[in-house]
Order: sequence, then structure tokens, then C-alpha cells
Amino acid sequence: MRRGITPVVAAFVLAAMLSGCGLLPGQQLGGGGEEQQPASQEKPATDPSERPAEPAEQESAPAEQGNVIAGREVKVGGTDLTVQLTGLKRQGRLSTLTWTVTNKGDLKWQMNSEMGDTPSNLGLTVAGISLVDPVNGKRYTVARTGKYPTTKCLCSDYDVFTEPDEVLPLHATFAAPPPDVTKINVDLKVLGVFTDVPIS
Repeated sequence: MRRGITPVVAAFVLAAMLSGCGLLPGQQLGGGGEEQQPASQEKPATDPSERPAEPAEQESAPAEQGNVIAGREVKVGGTDLTVQLTGLKRQGRLSTLTWTVTNKGDLKWQMNSEMGDTPSNLGLTVAGISLVDPVNGKRYTVARTGKYPTTKCLCSDYDVFTEPDEVLPLHATFAAPPPDVTKINVDLKVLGVFTDVPIS
């Protein structure tokens, strides 16, 4: 199984990049907050060619997991899954979400690109998930670097199939919400939305 970079390494590298080039988390690095608008007034998608230059590739390692802060049983594509959020932690100007998906069924779960961002060439990653602050009307997307089609996300990638009884550890890094935001909704796309998830 492939792994993404660790949240700790991701946080350190991205924080250094942001401070070094003068960017703030709210600017377009793919991980900033985007104001929510009604469907008829949605902002157009950002041109992938306008993304910042790609940094040196980082070493891969499994995500760090903590205590379960939220969980549920879901059925996706006919497969029974257990989803457990194991942490949502602020680290300076970044926040990192960790979670696991366990295949509780008898057959392989064919994940395809159901948590990814296919238009950005990030299909077999969790780049499509987001944090949603309903009070301030903002959506935080997964941080990413580089230009299309070689864009990288600060998040896990995964194989197409997850075997029965396999536990899949996943993570994603975002710009941190303001300090007064202590709970947020986590949108895991095909795995559903978890509401009022505490930020530590």
C-alpha cells in the first residue's frame, strides 16, 4: 500500500515554504479557506496552471494516528466500512486530519478516485476531501503544491483496492482555521460528512 508524507514532515515543510515566499494559508496554495457561496454564485475553479512551483519530492511514510474522536459504519459500493477520525490537530498555521478506513466486508473495496481530485490529476489521493466551517461560511481544501499535471497534495495516496479486514490509515493537511473555531465539519466525500469535529 502506498503512503503519503507524515503530517509532521508536511507541516514543517509547508510552514517553511509559506514563510519563505511570503504566502499566507488563505492564498491559493490549495489548502486555504474558500468562502462558501450559493450554488448559483460559486467561484470558478482555479486554473491549475497558476499553482506555485513544485518543491522537491518528500519522503513517504505512514500517517500518525491517535485516539478516535468520531466514527461511523458506512456502506460504499456494496462494501461495509468502518470510518474513524483519529485526530484533527492545529500546528501553527496548519491543521492535520488523520483517520482510518477498515474494510469490514468479505470482498475487496474498489476505491477508484472517490476521495480524490481527478481534474487536478490527484485521483488516487484524498485531495478531494475538505473541512467546512459553517459558522464563517468557509471551506478548507487540502494543501497542495506544484503545477498541473505534476501537482502534489500534502495528503495520503492509496491503492485502488482495499482488502477485507485491511485498515487503511489516511491523513491530509490544510490551512488552520482561526483560533476561535474549535469545531468544524469534515467532508470525506463518498464516506460522508462528520459534523462538529473538535480541533485540538
